[in-house]
Amino acid sequence: MKLALIRQRYNPFGGAERFVERAMTALAAQDLELTLLTRSWSEKLLGTGSQDSADADAAVRVIRCNPFYIGRVWRDWGFARSVRGAVKSGNFDLVQSHERIACCDIYRAGDGVHRQWLINRKRAAGSWERIALTLNPYHWYTLAAERRLFQSPRLRAVICNSNMVKQELRHHFGLPESKLKVIYSGVDLAAYHPGLRQIWRERKRKELGIADASMVFLFVGSGFRRKGLPQLLRAISGVEEAHLVVVGADKELPSLRQGVGNSGLSSRVHFTGGQDDVKPWYGMADCFVLPTIYDPFPNAALEAMACGLPLVTSLQCGAAEFVESGVEGYVCRDPLDVVELVRCLKLAAAPGQAQRMGAAARRKVEAHGLEGMARQLTRLYSDLLRELSQ
Repeated sequence: MKLALIRQRYNPFGGAERFVERAMTALAAQDLELTLLTRSWSEKLLGTGSQDSADADAAVRVIRCNPFYIGRVWRDWGFARSVRGAVKSGNFDLVQSHERIACCDIYRAGDGVHRQWLINRKRAAGSWERIALTLNPYHWYTLAAERRLFQSPRLRAVICNSNMVKQELRHHFGLPESKLKVIYSGVDLAAYHPGLRQIWRERKRKELGIADASMVFLFVGSGFRRKGLPQLLRAISGVEEAHLVVVGADKELPSLRQGVGNSGLSSRVHFTGGQDDVKPWYGMADCFVLPTIYDPFPNAALEAMACGLPLVTSLQCGAAEFVESGVEGYVCRDPLDVVELVRCLKLAAAPGQAQRMGAAARRKVEAHGLEGMARQLTRLYSDLLRELSQ
């Protein structure tokens, strides 16, 4: 089977990119000929030292779609146009896109529903910011691209990484149940495991000057505002003696760091910047926190739970489907409600609670390894090919 995967660029800290990496690794063992249509990707992840599409020894064939552009709208439009040309001449059995481009048989909605994200974002924004979001041409382009994608007669299946996304697609676009397939992302259960605690806890806490007995909450991700970091920084002040470690890169990092300093929390809030390997930080923490305004289902939540960390998140996060409050963590109804977030953090910080819930979190994700994800994907591909041949 010749399968094309579309993803515009590689971001070493991006959850969607990590899904594509894992999917390529898992699917390579399934007798599939994989081609990646991309603007740029990490060479070391492709099984070859070259990104030349003519390299016959490459584990994954790569077709570069990198036309000249200025600005985000031109960038996305140019990439989409280049990809459509490559797909037309590629003779692929199936095309799976991770971008909103109406030339695919399968779309994986890993970035969620842009229309819903804008609704949530405007709710959290001030009046001037809401006007700016409404007038922003990039959002107009993305909304139009999203609409064209879901109206495309070629689109046969949408992979949803959570039931939350599935319901949003039914609500906003009226897609039939038969097209919507919930396939959760897979996590490498051998790489992400509770044993990381023994390896990294003492070492990383010593680096940051955190005592072993201190409660440590961990935040991982870019897009700080969308993922609720400003609210979390306000909430951590209400949890006495607890520490917060923030792993991730974002343009707002300098201003947030300055705000932490002005509030007198510098000794309890630690910014690490972006990290190529997040496993040590999972190993040193007690609880993973993501009070996101909107997140379809972040890989970081799966990774943290696999490492034996309970999860505190919001109903606007797909990962909330894996959490029963008080069992695997806690779910805040409203990510903008700092008082509710403080309450959830305090409950997680109760003696022995994080360790007990962390063990339950690990058990919850053990059914969602990479092999299971690969089996579900290949089963979907086989079903679609059978339908197409009839």
